[in-house]
Amino acid sequence: MARHAREHGPAAGHACLANVVQGTVCKILGREEIKPHKVRYYLENRDAEFDQKMAEVLCVYREVEVLKKASAKGKRRGKPVTIVSCDEKPGIQAIATTAPDLPPKPGVHASFARDHEYKRHGTLSLLAGIDLLTGKVHALVKDRHRREFIEFLRLIDAAYPPNTAIKLILDNHSAHISRETRAWLATRPSGRFELTFTPKHGSWLNLIEGFFSKFARSVLRHIRVTSKHELKERIMAGIDDVNRHPVIHRWSYKLADAA
Repeated sequence: MARHAREHGPAAGHACLANVVQGTVCKILGREEIKPHKVRYYLENRDAEFDQKMAEVLCVYREVEVLKKASAKGKRRGKPVTIVSCDEKPGIQAIATTAPDLPPKPGVHASFARDHEYKRHGTLSLLAGIDLLTGKVHALVKDRHRREFIEFLRLIDAAYPPNTAIKLILDNHSAHISRETRAWLATRPSGRFELTFTPKHGSWLNLIEGFFSKFARSVLRHIRVTSKHELKERIMAGIDDVNRHPVIHRWSYKLADAA
């Protein structure tokens, strides 16, 4: 920047820039709190119906609160309803160590020591849905998450009585709106499934994302396995542990503003 200013500044009418040096440029930028050497990312809103779709999702969350209050008072409101927040967590790596982990040793190293080298065995996808009324997590681990989504829907379908209406909150992934998915949903009784989609770039509105974040930090962090099969078993063991002590997730941000 200093060189560019020296070369072009005088011609643009700024004679004082003829001898500007790098240090001066840094001081000017620092004083104005401008950091052109850094890149800060943002997300452009490309969904013209973002607010409307967000309101639809928030209305579902408000329905969750209504159902919880009715259940606490022992009231039943017509046809049974359950609401499931679901999504996929792809690319879970099956990584193996190439040397044994060394346990903490006083005076040597305070933490586990692990060799920097590792071996990759591939990746898995976790398809999961969390029941927002009970906290139960429905999960399926597969190599991919395309047509496998229909298998996940079958899992959800089998988990609830036939007369229960199942409302799903999910994003706009191609597997969720594919021809195969729509064809399978058409085979189910009317009113069995109702899908509410988050806006484009609005997956943060889906409560399952918070579960995935916690699961990644508690179960998947630093995990090492000898095969994809072992990784699948450990993921499902983690899901079973969650279901032994289910946590009911709640959405509260701007819930009162839902139309």
